[in-house]
Amino acid sequence: MPWPVTASRTVYENPWIEVVEDTVVRPDGGSGVYGVVTVRHPAVFVVALTDDDEVLLVTVRRHTVGESVEVPAGGTDGEDAQVAARRELLEETGYEASSWRVVGTMDALNGICRAPETVFLAQGLTRVGDDDGVTQAEEGISAVRAVPVAEVLELVRSGAIRDGETVAALMYALLALGRVG
Repeated sequence: MPWPVTASRTVYENPWIEVVEDTVVRPDGGSGVYGVVTVRHPAVFVVALTDDDEVLLVTVRRHTVGESVEVPAGGTDGEDAQVAARRELLEETGYEASSWRVVGTMDALNGICRAPETVFLAQGLTRVGDDDGVTQAEEGISAVRAVPVAEVLELVRSGAIRDGETVAALMYALLALGRVG
C-alpha cells in the first residue's frame, strides 16, 4: 500500500507530466511531504535485434544528461504499446520488424514517479529507406548503429551506456533470449 495521503496538490503540469505534492504519513508514523511525477502516457522500449545478432542503438542528446546511448524508446501518446513501439523504432532508426514480443514491464524511477513502461524485443528487421533525418534531428539523435550483443554488454560494463531503462530493457531481452540466468 502507498503511504497514506492527508492532502494533495498539483504544483505543475503539461501535456506529458503532472507533478503533485502530497502530504503523507511516513512508515514511521511521522508527517512528510512527497513529490510525485506522473507520466501521462506509458513508455515503450525496443530492443531491436538484427539477424547478425546486433542491437540497434541510438545516440541522442538529452536535455538532462547530454549525450546518451540508448535503445529506441518513447511515449505511447495514448496509443497501443505495440503500435507505439513500431512507430518509435521506425522514427528513430528507419527500421521495421516482422516479429514483436513483450519481454518485460517496469516502472521508471519508482521512488518519485508513476511511469509504467513496456519492453519489446523486435526481430526480423528491415531497413525501409533512408530517413529524412527530420524526426531524428527533432529528437536529438545523432547516430544509429548496429552493435554486436557482446559489444553492447561491454558498453554497459564500461559505463558508455548509462541510461538505466536501456540497461533494464537489454536485460529483459537477454533473459527472453536465454542469454542470461
